[in-house]
Amino acid sequence: MKPGLLCGLFSLTLAASLTAQNNRFIWQVGGGFTEPVGMSNRRLDRGFNVTGGAGVNLSSHVGLMGEFGFNRLGVASSVLSAAGIPAGSTRIYSITANPVVRFNPEGRADFYITGGGGYYRRTVEFTEPSVAVVTAFDPFFGVFFPVAIPVDTVIGSFSQNKGGLNIGGGFSVRVKGDSNTKIFAETKYHYLFTDPSGTSVMPITFGVRW
Repeated sequence: MKPGLLCGLFSLTLAASLTAQNNRFIWQVGGGFTEPVGMSNRRLDRGFNVTGGAGVNLSSHVGLMGEFGFNRLGVASSVLSAAGIPAGSTRIYSITANPVVRFNPEGRADFYITGGGGYYRRTVEFTEPSVAVVTAFDPFFGVFFPVAIPVDTVIGSFSQNKGGLNIGGGFSVRVKGDSNTKIFAETKYHYLFTDPSGTSVMPITFGVRW
């Protein structure tokens, strides 16, 4: 076999291998728990998060992810007691653009750092237990009758739409040596420019990326 042809075949094989290991486009879903940090730790309780994202690989080491995030946390019992309110919760929605830098993109395991910013919506909601009456149907007797069920009544809801920043990192592991599908774990620090003071949370997320 001629050396030129051999080099050509080797180059094609290498290119195919790299293509198999790194898609041009990236997708991910995940979820986990969220810790309030800084001043927010005095006002909020631990909660949970879910996230989804899509992005593009600009090179083997650098990518850009667009992410949607949802975090739900409780309101601290000390805050509720001081206000004389039975229960409360906080929801944070986010849409962000985040560059990603990977340190071992071709390996089975990879470490990366990421950060960025975007739009955040924080809603604080206070509730109290109540009872609602609904109509139920009994198919045996063929009659409708009222039923009382417990519900939470919203007594106050406050929302802010603000910008915010995030920074963090994580690691991922391919499910197989030549697979584009990876299991990842990451943590990020999010800061929202809410008034009168900022809101800071740290989601810890586990998910799948492909």
